[in-house]
Amino acid sequence: MSTERGRGGGPRRAAAVDVRGRAAERTRERILQAAVEEFGAKGYSGARTAGIAARAGVNQQLISYYFGGKRGLLDELRARWHELESTLVPAGAPLAESLAAYMDATLDRPDWARLVVWRALGDDPGEGAETDGERRAAMLRAVEVMRGRQAAGEVTGAVAPEFVLLLMHALTFAPIAMPQFVSAILGVEPYSPEYRRLCREQLLALLGPDDSPAEGTS
Repeated sequence: MSTERGRGGGPRRAAAVDVRGRAAERTRERILQAAVEEFGAKGYSGARTAGIAARAGVNQQLISYYFGGKRGLLDELRARWHELESTLVPAGAPLAESLAAYMDATLDRPDWARLVVWRALGDDPGEGAETDGERRAAMLRAVEVMRGRQAAGEVTGAVAPEFVLLLMHALTFAPIAMPQFVSAILGVEPYSPEYRRLCREQLLALLGPDDSPAEGTS
C-alpha cells in the first residue's frame, strides 16, 4: 500500500512547507545582500527600497513583509555586523592574529564597512537597540584589552592604549574612507593583500614590545 498522502497533509505537505521556508530564507538573504550594497553606495538617506528590490530581483513589497521597511533592513545588517565582530578571534589571541582578522573582515566586506563611514559622516537614523553608551562601553572594553596586552609585554607601553586602538581602526578603514591616499602614498591597491600585510608588519614594528636594542648598540 502506498504511504503517500493527498491534499489533506502529511509528508507531501510537510515537504512543501519546508521548500517554501528555504525559498523564503534565500529571498531574505538576497534582499539583505542587495541592501548592504545599496546602503554602502548611497548611505541610508540616499538608499531607496525600490533600488534594493531591483538589486535583489524581488517585489518591493517583500522588503516590508520580511523586514518592515528600510529601517528594519539597516537594523538587521547592524546586528549581523556586531555578531560577526564578536566572533572574529578567540579570547587571548595574539595581536597579530586579532589585527589580521579584523582587517580581513572589514576589507573583504567593503559595503558593510561603508555603513560605518556613512554613519560617521552623519548619515545615521539611530542605532536601534544599541545606544551611544553601549558603543562607548564596548570601546572601553577594547581599550582595557589593549592595556592588558601592554601589561603582558606584547605591546609597547610608550603609547596610550586608546591611541593604539584608534590607530588600528584608522588604518583598517583607510582603504574605505580614502583609497586614493592609500594608492598614492603606498603604491598598492587599497583592498589588496599587499596593503594588509604592510599595515600588519608596520603596526607590529611600531607597537611591539620595548625590548629592541637602542640605536648604536650591539
